[in-house]
Amino acid sequence: MKRKMKRWMQGSLAAVLAVSMLSACGGENKPSPGAEGDGAAKPFQGKKLSIATANHPWGDAIKELIPQFEEETGMKVDVQSYFEDQLSQKLTVQFTSGSATPDVFMYSPLQHAKQFYNNGWLQPLDEYVNKNADYDFEDFSKASVSTNMIDGKIVGIPTITEQHILYYRKDLLEEANIAVPKTMDELLAAAEALHDPSKEMYGFSARGQRSALVSQISSFMYSEGGEFMRDGKAALNAPESVKGMDTYATLLRDFGPPGVLNMSWPQAIGVFAQGKAAFFADVNSIYLNAADPEKSTVADQIGYAVFPAGDAGSQPFNIASWGIAMNAKAADKDAAWAFIEWATSKEIMLETQKLGNPGSRLSVWSSPEGTVAFPKELAEVTMETQKGGVDHSLPQVNAVGEARDIIGSIVQRAITGEDIQAAADQANKEFQALIDNESGQ
Repeated sequence: MKRKMKRWMQGSLAAVLAVSMLSACGGENKPSPGAEGDGAAKPFQGKKLSIATANHPWGDAIKELIPQFEEETGMKVDVQSYFEDQLSQKLTVQFTSGSATPDVFMYSPLQHAKQFYNNGWLQPLDEYVNKNADYDFEDFSKASVSTNMIDGKIVGIPTITEQHILYYRKDLLEEANIAVPKTMDELLAAAEALHDPSKEMYGFSARGQRSALVSQISSFMYSEGGEFMRDGKAALNAPESVKGMDTYATLLRDFGPPGVLNMSWPQAIGVFAQGKAAFFADVNSIYLNAADPEKSTVADQIGYAVFPAGDAGSQPFNIASWGIAMNAKAADKDAAWAFIEWATSKEIMLETQKLGNPGSRLSVWSSPEGTVAFPKELAEVTMETQKGGVDHSLPQVNAVGEARDIIGSIVQRAITGEDIQAAADQANKEFQALIDNESGQ
């Protein structure tokens, strides 16, 4: 690890070091005060940086590595960690007040990128990402970068990715001589064939809570050619969108476990992990909840598959669920970028991914070391899904929470037996009003 850190220093900080030295010397090519001895190897000697992270495995991994970054750069890094909701509130309060701290922070692109950027809180990173060829910005998956772009600007660097996949019970499919579903029709047929409530066996488990399910129906909609919005207009009641939502509602209504309307992902994967569901669809990043023998009674029978295809093919979301960004008011943007560049370098992303954090660099996924923390089949499915997919799993509006409540009601009403087209028509009007309100129409 020390050797890798040295390589990063020699390559990635070379340009920053040159700029730092020239700036400190008024543009003259001479050492700055205190640069004698090994000072030249520490371009940020004496600098302090404030970092805010979520209580997340990636944040924990980075904190463990930071002392090495401090040693090599001479920079002191103060890290504060918060629960996800607390982090969002903390950032909003501080940025609203015009605070220059934290300099760098974790954020959820789909929840916050548009709002934070429109409020002037995010520093665009376009001028930084290609300064150093060794950083190799092209190595990041295109979808994860796209998740971190607003109005054509790069506003964050993807750290954690998530792809929508299908989990299945190998033993059940084998016993029933059922092939792993590759299409929506095959999934519906397989779920029906394996559904046996009298034995507490359910064909399909997934999120049914109104807000929580919205990200999950997105892949069903995309795979039928649907979307939340098109050209700035609500598209919830389009035939393709309705078909995707109807498939999801049918799976939960006809083949789902009891109490599904109150299930978010922990409850839904809990049913699957206790051997009571044949299929489970959700993000790949939570696989240990089903594959860990301490949490699952069927850990040795879990299979992973590419998301089933609809009329538009297999179009699951392929997103950056977490990114790292720079405060637009950060006092020393070169220092802030140096940390971001280090934390998202190939070497460091390999280290964090080896701990089970699914990263965004294709070269890391292609490396044998990069997949050691994941089951072989899951790694293969993830790499395949990384090649395409859709870069968002939620509607791209400022008021994401309000939009989720509107959209989630469609599926919940369908699960309880109401007409899904009527529910979609009503929700589409409400969603359009929200869009118009945000655009000032």
